[in-house]
Amino acid sequence: MPLDPRFLLKVGLALLSAAAISLALTPLIKLLAKKVGAMDVPKDDRRMHHTPIPRMGGLAIFLGFLISVLIFLKLGDRPELAGILLGAVIIVVLGVLDDIMALPALPKFLVQIVAAIIVVVNGCRIDHFMGWALPDWLSYPVSVIWIVAITNAINFIDGLDGLAAGVSAISAGTMLVVALLLVPEPTAMVSAILLAALVGACVGFIPYNFNPATIFMGDTGSTFLGFMLASISIFGLFKTYAVISFAVPFLVLGLPIFDICFAVIRRLAHGQSPMHADRGHVHHRLIDMGFSQKQAVAISYLLSAILGLSAVVLTDRGEIQAMIFLIAIIVVGAIGVGLIFGTHHTKKPHTDAAEAQDTPPAASPEAHNDVARNAPQEDKQDEEA
Repeated sequence: MPLDPRFLLKVGLALLSAAAISLALTPLIKLLAKKVGAMDVPKDDRRMHHTPIPRMGGLAIFLGFLISVLIFLKLGDRPELAGILLGAVIIVVLGVLDDIMALPALPKFLVQIVAAIIVVVNGCRIDHFMGWALPDWLSYPVSVIWIVAITNAINFIDGLDGLAAGVSAISAGTMLVVALLLVPEPTAMVSAILLAALVGACVGFIPYNFNPATIFMGDTGSTFLGFMLASISIFGLFKTYAVISFAVPFLVLGLPIFDICFAVIRRLAHGQSPMHADRGHVHHRLIDMGFSQKQAVAISYLLSAILGLSAVVLTDRGEIQAMIFLIAIIVVGAIGVGLIFGTHHTKKPHTDAAEAQDTPPAASPEAHNDVARNAPQEDKQDEEA
């Protein structure tokens, strides 16, 4: 069915307005971060930036998104929408506090659960899986787990300049295309506005965050993006198809999902807590294989785009063809993962000083959230929790 040009215009304006607001507010948030002490101070040799850099840039992403949504959507139309936005506000407040004073992992995790519960009790939950209706006793916890897991998955990949913002923009953009394919379904129309605003807010922030970054999004941005992607995927994607709907969100968010699963399994295999900080994430391994920061981010963007395209194809095909395509993607992906990540390659240090100056940094100046933000906290749990 052809899309209404007026609706497409509304979607486009939501994206552009969010981008413009985020772009305009980021310098102001940068000044605010300096004033309240939300700074990433390089106090250990794992930091590649040599001067303190403001974090809390995710506040600009949130404000760009929220203002655009308030302009182009009526909150009273859908109770689920009010629940999602209320949960997002809680996540952002938590992120701001964490960026300023580095909160312990457990309280953050509990607050994330509370925010997820607010979303779920307002009607945004996974009630079907592969064509089977889920009973309430299973639907509620599964939905909460999904939201909390994706919230932290985006936080886990926030380790290189521009990585989390770009991957989130690609994931949200893919969901936007899927939502437009499903219009005029009511949830798809609301989801399209939400996703357009989310894409725009990320795009407006990236110019300040791409390598070399002048501001980091911090937990304020990474947890907000993860929370919104998880919530919108439930609201607009899981409820769509009887058999293949479950696969679309997993493909769209494939890179962060793989990274968090790989991290948890790796840490448990080494007898460590799942939240123990390490340097084995996908982007770390790309750096250790010899890629520069920009190259590692570009590869991550490409992987996310391929998975996103797969999700679009999956949505736009018949179920049998889609399932065959999905199986092929899984098989090829498994082979690729085995070849690339079977051995953790370590890049040899350069001995030539001039060459070393041109060598890309081995770790993100974004000060990956897995790494403690200052010296006394080097061995504490990951901040993503």
